[in-house]
Formats: sequence, C-alpha cells, structure tokens
Amino acid sequence: MRQIFDLFGDPVLANWGQRGRPEHIPTQKNRNRVSMLVALGWSSKRIAAALFVTSPTLRKHYFSELKYRDVARDRLTAGVAMKLWEGVLAGSVSAIREFRAFVDRNDLMLYGQKEQPRIEKAANPPKLGKKEAAALAAQNPDRSSVLGELIATA
Repeated sequence: MRQIFDLFGDPVLANWGQRGRPEHIPTQKNRNRVSMLVALGWSSKRIAAALFVTSPTLRKHYFSELKYRDVARDRLTAGVAMKLWEGVLAGSVSAIREFRAFVDRNDLMLYGQKEQPRIEKAANPPKLGKKEAAALAAQNPDRSSVLGELIATA
C-alpha cells in the first residue's frame, strides 16, 4: 500500500475525511522541530501553535522531547559544536574561524562573563570649524619663525 502525504510532507491517516478529527501523527521532522524550539526557550503553548496542534496533543505525542527542557539548550549547542568541528577537520577556513569564535564565547561563559571586555578608546576631540581653528591658532602662534616668536612674547 502506497503512503499518501499532505502538503507539509506529513503522512495522511487512513481515516482521513471520515467522521471526527484524525489523530495527530508525530514525525521525526516534527520531533526535531520540537526539540529545537524547546532548546530556544519557547513555551509549550507557543510550540503547539507552531505545529498547529493543541497543548494536550503536544504533551501526549512529544513528552519525551519536552522533558529535556533543562538540558535542551546544551544539547543544541553541543550539536552545533560537533558540526563546526567536522568542518574544522575537513579543512574549512570559515569553519575554523567560526569554531575559534565559538570557543571564545564558551570560555567567556565558563568565567561568568556575557561578552568580551571592551577596550575604551580615547574620545576624539570635536572637530573645529574654520573660524574656531583660526581663533585657536591666533592664541597659540607658531614659535618656529621670528614673527611667531615676536607675537608669542607680546
């Protein structure tokens, strides 16, 4: 018997079109989606809305994904780290660069910092207009010339 899929790629139940609403079928794609959304910190109500199911249906079919809410973010981060590491081993320069940034962020997290300390640059003096610069130059003459030396001593 050939499996029929709907527009979203989910299998269609055999009792589709009959009385009553067909039961939700959890797919691996939806399980992965729920795991990712849990890792991103979405509430169960928001995840259910994204899957077009009710909250009880979400709890019924995806309870195993929802129970790992505490460690879901760490699992997602670990998966990203493994993909980056595979790119590093393959010799991808962009993966190496991104992995170094990932390690730096991880080290900051270990020491309780949110971001790298910023080195404060000296503030640039405000730019002067022509008239302000001429007035400042008139008050401080150039002493390297004879005329400038005379003006400065006056």
